[in-house]
Formats: sequence, structure tokens, C-alpha cells
Amino acid sequence: MKSILEQLSSMTVVVADTGDLDSIKKFQPRDATTNPSLILAAAKNPDYVKLIDKALESSENALPQGFSEVELIKETIDQVSVFFGKEILKIISGRVSTEVDARLSFDTEATVKKARKLINLYKNFGIEKERILIKIAATWEGIKAAEILEKEGIKCNLTLLFNFCQAVTCANSKITLISPFVGRILDWHKAKTGKTSFIGAEDPGVISVTQIYNYFKEKGFKTEVMGASFRNLDEIKELAGCDLLTIAPKFLEELKKEKGVLIKKLDATSTLINNSIDYKFEEKDFRLSMLEDQMASEKLSEGITGFSKAIEELEELLLERFSEIKNHKLISAN
Repeated sequence: MKSILEQLSSMTVVVADTGDLDSIKKFQPRDATTNPSLILAAAKNPDYVKLIDKALESSENALPQGFSEVELIKETIDQVSVFFGKEILKIISGRVSTEVDARLSFDTEATVKKARKLINLYKNFGIEKERILIKIAATWEGIKAAEILEKEGIKCNLTLLFNFCQAVTCANSKITLISPFVGRILDWHKAKTGKTSFIGAEDPGVISVTQIYNYFKEKGFKTEVMGASFRNLDEIKELAGCDLLTIAPKFLEELKKEKGVLIKKLDATSTLINNSIDYKFEEKDFRLSMLEDQMASEKLSEGITGFSKAIEELEELLLERFSEIKNHKLISAN
């Protein structure tokens, strides 16, 4: 009998939610997605010191003479994200998601500028933009930035997505892909209700993604739905059939070992056409909807803060490594 992972892969595009190259080699997903926390975890791995050093060297060469350490580290953050993405693309056949600095989540112009820069860095390595998804937080400003980028042929992945209004606004803006966060929705409801668990079909994160998926298919939206941030295998199984699912290596391993029959729960061909309302959210509607949804507001804020802290920690790690290299060069020169 086929494993659950094999069955899932036949009905859903399985994406590796990691920056660890060994895990990606092991599971051979079509696509891979990273975020600042995952890049930070990978960067702390001694196996990737050479990659960090290459990014620092490339950044030094990219900057004009007399650059400051602050300028160097800002440049290296972009370079290191692309260096990891480049290595991932050597392994997979599909796309890699590369995230824009979360600290720009409320600045449309800066997000667009940063995304264009990341695409150009990839282009310098001979990697076409069709293989890149620029990952942006699903704030109003982030969605508007993605709308501009999509018109330029730069495909986007809107992340930290927790509710229906974020999803529909992305679809109406013709965004390539969204990443609704299943597990973080569950976390919030567990904390608020005191319940320690929810059975698969009653999991609030599963319900949210199912609603989004069915609405998208009913209305014929092209925006792909990629469930993300899982807390258990039941969540993954309940979303079998979703366009894509991005799954951490530990769950990929468990799915690979497990046997049994996997039922396809989401199916575009059997989605009921119930002529539901055509939802459209202007800026004021979007902001009000987010304000009224305590879970989405709190989780979006928490996610941006968490990713921002990961970037700051990564900046410290890069600065530390730069100092080590500089000191080593001084000692060697003497």
C-alpha cells in the first residue's frame, strides 16, 4: 500500500516548508518555501557557513567603497535569502518562495522596491522570475504591492493570511498564491477556548482554508491556495486535495511512514455552485473586517513581529560572522 505522503502528492502539490537543503533533497518536493525564521535556523547550521560567507563576499562586491557595516548587513540579508533560494532551486523542479523583509509590511512602495531587487539578484544568477514567488505579508499595503508586482510578471505568495477578507482581496487583486496559516489559527482558538484539541473537520484552521478554497473554485479565481503552518497530521489530511500544502520535514517524515487510505477532502470538480455573494473589500472594508476579527488581527501582528525579530537576529549573526572574517584577515596579514 502507498504511504499517505505518496497519496497526498497525487492529489495536492506538496511543498517543503524549510530552508534546510538536506531535508529538501530527501523529500524531493516540487516547490519549497522559506521565511526569516527558517532561513535563520538554517544559517545557524555549521554546514551552511560557506553559503553565509559567499553572501557576505557578494554583498561587499555589490556595495560602493566606504560602505558601513549597517549597509553591508542590509545588503547581505537580501543576498543570503537569494543564495539559499538559488541552492534550493538546484534541487527542486518548481518554485521557491523568498520573503520580503517583514519590517516593510506596511509600506507598499518599499515592498515593491525590495521585491524587484530580489528578482534582479536571482536574474544575476541566471534564474528567471517564473521560478520565484515573492513572499509578502497579507496586509492591505502588502496586497497592493503584490498587485503592482503581478502586473510586472513578478509572481507573489501572500503569507500570514488568517481570514476570508485577506484571501478574497488577494484573489480580486489577481495574486498568484496565498498561504493561509492553519496551525496558528488553531493555536489562537485553543488559547481562547481552553480546549486542548479539535478533531480534524472541526479544526478552525481547516474550516477557514476549506471555506476559502471552495469560494475560490466556485468563483473561478486563479489564485492558488496553499495551506501552511500545520500543528498535526489530521490538519494536513483534512486538506488533502488543496492546490498546495507546505509541510515541515517532521510531518513529511511521519506522512511517509504512515500507511492507510487517504480521502481527498477538497475537490475543485465537486465544489457546489451556490451563487454566493461576490465579495469585494475596499480599503475601509478590509481594515474594518480585520479589526472585527480579533484572531486575524492578533495573529497578523504576532507574525510580522516574529519574522521581524528573526531578521534582526539574522542580521546579528551576519555581523558576527563578518567580524570573524575581518579579524582572521587582519591576523593573516600580520
